[in-house]
Amino acid sequence: MSRHSIQDKVVLIAGGAKNLGGLLARDLAAHGAKAVVIHYNSASTRAAAEATATAVEKAGAKVALFQADLTKAAAMEALFTNAVAAVGRPDIAINTVGKVLKKPILEISEAEYDAMSDINAKSAFFFLKEAGRHVNDNGKVITLVTSLLGAFTPFYASYAGTKAPVEHFTRAAAKEFGARGISVNAVGPGPMDTPFFYGQEAADAQAYHKSAAALSPFSKTGLTDIEDIVPFIRHLASEGWWMTGQTILMNGGYTTK
Repeated sequence: MSRHSIQDKVVLIAGGAKNLGGLLARDLAAHGAKAVVIHYNSASTRAAAEATATAVEKAGAKVALFQADLTKAAAMEALFTNAVAAVGRPDIAINTVGKVLKKPILEISEAEYDAMSDINAKSAFFFLKEAGRHVNDNGKVITLVTSLLGAFTPFYASYAGTKAPVEHFTRAAAKEFGARGISVNAVGPGPMDTPFFYGQEAADAQAYHKSAAALSPFSKTGLTDIEDIVPFIRHLASEGWWMTGQTILMNGGYTTK
């Protein structure tokens, strides 16, 4: 089994039911993954998780489904422990979990801030911790952040602000896990054509984002096509041994930093 290939690898995807996570599960199975562990958050996403699981099995990979609230450290530990029991130690661990909130600072409640911090920062920290414990030597660990980390913009303080710590978590984990040949990176896409984006943006903001990037005319909607993000993450998950501790910000599927 080559360490620079998806073939015969075990993959774990937190937030792997739908959107980018679901497409990654399908893609990595199609590229030869031996098994794919799909995490989903709640009963409302179970149907999507099961549809993704069916597609993964049709591609020839074994699949395991787990539901969990990953804002609890014990739940993250259980996810990895159960995954190992079901399909073996992961070679590739990908975290797509996140929550977005577009709201002025003056209007954000303590409860909203705590929820954003738990989902975007705390869950990412404990994902990296458990990945460090369970991922095989020469493995790959990838977390999704946001291109807003490189932006100067209002109303996303609680979103980008709670994703920002993941940059440091990534660098620290890369240093700590590197002796085992494990690469750790974060990918920050631009606004993606998924419900994750549309749920927070009014019509005028949607129109702006669909035309704001120089490459907007080259995507299906003007937003980032998730189909363009998947090959880059696949590359990091296979040949990406040469890069670690990096946050790669992307717009329309093309690297900008």
